[in-house]
Amino acid sequence: MQHIRAEHRTVASDKGLRRTVWHPATSLHRRPPAVSALQPENHFAAIGADRVAYQISGSGSRDLLLTSGVWSHLDMLWEEPSIARVLRRLGSFSRVISFDRRGCGLSDPRPNDGGSLVEHWLQDLLCVMDATQANNPILLSMIDSGPLVLKFVERYPQRVSGLIFANTTACLRQAPDYPQGHSQSAIDAIRKFMTENWGRDESAAAFAPGQADNPAVLRWYAKFQRAMASPRIVADNLTQSADIDARNVLADIRVPTLVLTRSDLKLFPAAQARYMADHIPDARFVEFPGADMHIFWQNVDETMQLIEEFVTGRRRGGAPERALATVLFTDIVDSTRRAAKLGDSAWRELLDRHDRIIRAEIERHGGRLVDSAGDGTFATFATPGSAIDCAHALHAALKELKIRIRAGLHIGEVELREDGRVGGMAVHIGARVLGESEAGDVMVSRTVRDVLIGSPYRFKDRGIRELKGVPSKWPLYVVEPLRQR
Repeated sequence: MQHIRAEHRTVASDKGLRRTVWHPATSLHRRPPAVSALQPENHFAAIGADRVAYQISGSGSRDLLLTSGVWSHLDMLWEEPSIARVLRRLGSFSRVISFDRRGCGLSDPRPNDGGSLVEHWLQDLLCVMDATQANNPILLSMIDSGPLVLKFVERYPQRVSGLIFANTTACLRQAPDYPQGHSQSAIDAIRKFMTENWGRDESAAAFAPGQADNPAVLRWYAKFQRAMASPRIVADNLTQSADIDARNVLADIRVPTLVLTRSDLKLFPAAQARYMADHIPDARFVEFPGADMHIFWQNVDETMQLIEEFVTGRRRGGAPERALATVLFTDIVDSTRRAAKLGDSAWRELLDRHDRIIRAEIERHGGRLVDSAGDGTFATFATPGSAIDCAHALHAALKELKIRIRAGLHIGEVELREDGRVGGMAVHIGARVLGESEAGDVMVSRTVRDVLIGSPYRFKDRGIRELKGVPSKWPLYVVEPLRQR
């Protein structure tokens, strides 16, 4: 086993279109084509009278079949920008296939035929592989799918050309020869937590603790959980999953295998991943810092490079995605003097209230908070009008806290980075515009003003400025709030 320890990072993207296509497996006579980078079409493969939902995206020559186990929802994955971005990145070097097993997401309920959860899951995966003509895909196993994928490999070893295990396990439950597993009392506690909190922010934060300061992601993840299954069904699934022990399969694996984990995982701890890698011949093991169970929000750039190298044999890296966006920067005026006057405790409490207002207004106006550090914030918006309205709303809301801010805006093409941040010259210009603004200002570049010619916004000329590190001289304007007209 090869051991590597890696460093840290995080991800972003946009919603796609949605269309459903019924496509029974028995009617396929050729390999389904790859679809666009937007929301892929939903297809349905047939198992008797049941339908199993699956999607195909990407354009690579190798097949990569994703599964997160018994909990998933194909459509909702694409609603979260960070996840959609990762799926597009995977699709840049592979044909990505994903599915909802029966009893979850878009698929039909599990049949009442006496079959076990494992048996039905294996049928679903095999059916989707046949429907997509993915004869020898690489399986990317995440969350609770590790034991299920291993059971599939045990039964159909010839159908798989490689394995990637990401933040998963071969066995959840402790055994005399497996102290890495969870005790029965720990499993009972997890089941109780799931029953009481599934679909709430508490459960979302448990699965994605690295997003604890991102309420928009937590709210989406809680909704995602509610869409996948009810708390009772999830708890029952957990009980059944805990009884699956696929450790006996590990030594017989004869395909290239990559095992990824994070050092602070709770439900699927790193020790269980190490056990897998130690018992799979020639497996490569990589441990990242972090605690998020999904691969979508932490260490994303490194994870994508490792997966690309595993699938294609090389790290292409991929050019950064670019998008047109309005950037909004704000900071608190005289923050140092105010902090010294209030003292650390009172200032921290005031900053917390400031941060809650900032997040609420950005979300209310359709923006995305990119960064928040100390007394400054950075957000992006789809339109300059919504960013301007948000900035004015922030002035009004923060006035009640006796906090004065200044705001600077610019519109331009930005880079959407793998760690979820945003970069490029447009961001630098926006930050420089903020530096020229004063308390109470909503200052914009001429680019913003030109885009909004003919709009109801009124612009007051603030002269031509040199922006540090930015070529040319820039006319700047202050936008008056709409209510003053």
